[in-house]
Amino acid sequence: PQFPRIILWLMVELAIIGSDMQEVIGSAIAINLLSMGKIPLWGGVLITIADTFVFLFLDKYGLRKLEAFFGFLITIMALTFGYEYITVKPNQQNVLQGLFIPYCKDCGTPQLEQAVGIVGAVIMPHNMYLHSALVKSRQVDRSNKRQVREANKYFFIESCIALFVSFIINIFVVTVFAEAFFKKTNADVNQVCANSSSPHSSIFPNNNNTLEVDIYKGGVVLGCYFGPAALYIWAIGILAAGQSSTMTGTYSGQFVMEGFLNLRWSRFARVLLTRSIAITPTLFVAIFQDVEHLTGMNDFLNVLMSLQLPFALIPVLTFTSLPSVMHDFANGL
Repeated sequence: PQFPRIILWLMVELAIIGSDMQEVIGSAIAINLLSMGKIPLWGGVLITIADTFVFLFLDKYGLRKLEAFFGFLITIMALTFGYEYITVKPNQQNVLQGLFIPYCKDCGTPQLEQAVGIVGAVIMPHNMYLHSALVKSRQVDRSNKRQVREANKYFFIESCIALFVSFIINIFVVTVFAEAFFKKTNADVNQVCANSSSPHSSIFPNNNNTLEVDIYKGGVVLGCYFGPAALYIWAIGILAAGQSSTMTGTYSGQFVMEGFLNLRWSRFARVLLTRSIAITPTLFVAIFQDVEHLTGMNDFLNVLMSLQLPFALIPVLTFTSLPSVMHDFANGL
């Protein structure tokens, strides 16, 4: 029925715009770090308008070329964040313990918010539709059950590989933050940054408060402790993550628009719409506030992603479990 369709579409659009805002924030921070602070945050936000056109230019060459470029960006992310992981040298036993034994010592509301945010950041709701919709781009004789089964097997393998690579990249990032910044105070970092002649040392006040880290400060601290290369490599990784996020948002946006509203827009119109909505509030925060507010906005958007997950998952699981729709291919228990 029309009413739930429009509600579900609006929820997915909200997630896509949120993810687009994160891409703009991440890219602006990365550009600021790569230029050693010479390009202000609002300048970085404006530059992200240009990367939209680069994406549309690549889109002309077809889906396979775009997938290859996408793979290239993910490889950059894996290599850059992997480099940080090797540089920081976390205790592997602790990493395994953290992966398989659930615990949270002295946790309160802020930690709960972070945990909820991590779920949303890792499992983007609109990507549920993207994985499903990319199936349509493959040439399969859908009247032949054997071919469909074989295709399903390869789609399953493809999704597993994609999710495994995403999982590894997320382990790299979370572990680097935990190992490099845990129990550090502002004074510790201020001293190390001053000794390494970092131009960013002023962002850490000389007091004994516990260091609070975000993607901007994270890059700065890595640069102070492990040399300038660590800062630049971190920024390149964030930039690659942002570009891949733009692509997934545009494609999934197009698929949900076709699916829920039967509307076919050009990709140019899609990118223009979501990017315009995403850039306006981000630009205001970048001009009138500081990087703290920009990264705080990022945390809020991660929580928003988590809240959107049921709106993407429940309908998809419901339909794929209906024998009347899926016949022999309905989900098991």
